Amino acid sequence: MKDVLLKNGTVVTMGPAGRIEDGCVLIRDGKVAAVGKDIPADGAETVDARGGYILPGLIDAHCHIGVYETAIGFPGDDGNETSAPVTPEVRAVDGIYPLDPEFGAAVRGGVTAAATGPGSSNPIGGQFAALKTWGTSVDRMVLRAPLAMKIALGENPKNSFGKENRAPVTRMETAALIREWLYRAREYADRKDRAGDDPAKRPPFDLKLEALEPVVRGRLPLKAHCHRADDILTVIRLAKELGVRATLDHCTEGSLVAEEIAASGFPAILGPLGGFPQKPEVQRQSFETAGVLYRAGVKVAVMTDLPATHLGYLPVAAGLCVGAGLPEEEGFRSITLNAAQILGLSDRIGSLEPGKDGDAAVFSSDPLRDLWSRCTATVVDGAVRYKENSEKE
Repeated sequence: MKDVLLKNGTVVTMGPAGRIEDGCVLIRDGKVAAVGKDIPADGAETVDARGGYILPGLIDAHCHIGVYETAIGFPGDDGNETSAPVTPEVRAVDGIYPLDPEFGAAVRGGVTAAATGPGSSNPIGGQFAALKTWGTSVDRMVLRAPLAMKIALGENPKNSFGKENRAPVTRMETAALIREWLYRAREYADRKDRAGDDPAKRPPFDLKLEALEPVVRGRLPLKAHCHRADDILTVIRLAKELGVRATLDHCTEGSLVAEEIAASGFPAILGPLGGFPQKPEVQRQSFETAGVLYRAGVKVAVMTDLPATHLGYLPVAAGLCVGAGLPEEEGFRSITLNAAQILGLSDRIGSLEPGKDGDAAVFSSDPLRDLWSRCTATVVDGAVRYKENSEKE
């Protein structure tokens, strides 16, 4: 693999080196090799930032890329398995179409990694995955699978099942179903532990409980769809009761319960931001929420929730949060390092540091402040996968 040198840009490393004016990034063998000024790199493929910005590859911490295919409708809609309200056994990796045009659009927008998976129709919807945005084989693109277990509270499960007089009809039953299955998974795990090496004492195999076992053992977080303040607090209540980890995804009314969220220690993944409020629970959608949560001590990431918005709009959403009170550095972190840390992937992605994956995005100017800023080059795993005015993609 040929070395890649990104040069002549403001390098926003998101790491200990901070910002480097007129800096360089050298990527070798698929990994960041050096960050600094005047890095020698004979024979490297050179990308000239021309005074722009060089960032870590952007990360979408919550979307549905590949499981909701572009402009296909039902044949390409693999986001919600609504044959039953509890489907922890379904896996995003079995439904992602890596050749969907949105992957190419993501790369052209500087987004190099995304968390994708089931939608929010089910109280327990299945297993999210994290993957790189360039490739033709999901198995080669995967960063981690499973990444998290999707759960959902609020309007969506009620609308999906309650209107047909199937459980859950109420928020109470939504929470009860999640609680029931997590307790069942805990008992399943306990029975395995008590059985030890004696196969005769092990519980009968159950694929749903197998999928939930890593959650109750603390190895897999809940990825909780929750907009309204009461639903946010229900997630926190359930997670604390069961002793499991969780992320608060959407968190639209998070500013109303910021202190409670901070006390929980759970991070928030905000979005989609800037869209039309099409249902009651997102009426308080605001770009100010990110700053309010940050000042309360909550780790914040910004998401697109594709197909709500395109992955390439991540810098726009983060920039509008900055305009509404989020510090600029946190704006950059919300779509890079914070996102990586929340997803548990910061050992590989989220910052430009030696040893981390060679993922980077070059922008013509500050993408958070300049509406006309455009991605001019994207590097994924040490290879230039997009270059403006080039056929190389």
